[in-house]
Amino acid sequence: MSKVILITGASSGIGEAIARHLASLGHHVVLGARRLERLQTLVEELQAQGQHASCRALDVSQLHDMQAFVEHAEAHHGPIDVIINNAGVMPLSPLNALKVDEWNRMIDVNVRGVLHGIAAVLPGMEERGRGQVINIASIGAHAVSPTAAVYCATKYAVWAISEGLRQESERIRVTTICPGVVESELADSISDASAREAMQAFRRIAITPDAIARAVAYAVEQPDDVDVSELIVRPTASPY
Repeated sequence: MSKVILITGASSGIGEAIARHLASLGHHVVLGARRLERLQTLVEELQAQGQHASCRALDVSQLHDMQAFVEHAEAHHGPIDVIINNAGVMPLSPLNALKVDEWNRMIDVNVRGVLHGIAAVLPGMEERGRGQVINIASIGAHAVSPTAAVYCATKYAVWAISEGLRQESERIRVTTICPGVVESELADSISDASAREAMQAFRRIAITPDAIARAVAYAVEQPDDVDVSELIVRPTASPY
C-alpha cells in the first residue's frame, strides 16, 4: 500500500537513498533539507521516472519550519503515514577543543530536529490512531569513541526519545535505525584536524546508503500491529 512519507535531510547520503528507494516502491515521498536546489533536482529525477515526490526547504532546528513542512505535505498529499527523522550533523572534535558552537549545532539538529519532527506529526497520528516515526540514530548510540562524545550523546538521546515514544503509544509504530559506517557527507563537517584524520581511518570499511534505505523499507512494510523497534546495520567486516 502506498504511503505518504516525510524524509528530513533528504538532499544527500542516507536521506537521498531512502527517498529513491521508497519512491521506487510506489510511496509518496516528501523531501526536506536546507539545500533546496539539490532537493528539486532529485524530485525532478524521480518524477521523470513516474514516481511520486515533492520537496520543501527545511531547517529541522526550527519548530515552525518543521510544522510548515508537515502542513505542506498534508495539503498536497494528505495525512502523514510515516516521518523519517534523518537530518543530522557530525562535526567531531575532542572535548578540550572547546568547539561549543559545533556542540550546540549537533544538539539543535540531531536532538531538537527529531523532537520537532515528532511534535509536528504526533497529534495527527494520534487522532487517526495510526502512523510511524522512524528515527535515524547511529552506532554511536551504543558505543562512544574519542572525539565523538557530543555526537554520541545526541544519538543516545535519539535512542531514548524513540524508546520513550514507543512505550507511550499503543498504536503508533516507532523504529530506531542505527547505521554503522556508511558512505556519506557527514564527515565533511569535521573542522578538527585530529578528528578528521581519525574519521578517515574509521571509514576505510563502509557500506553504501542503500543498505540503510532497505532497512527503512523493511520497517515501513510491516503491518500496523508489528513494530520493528530497532535495527543496527553495519558493514560485515567492521568491528564498530
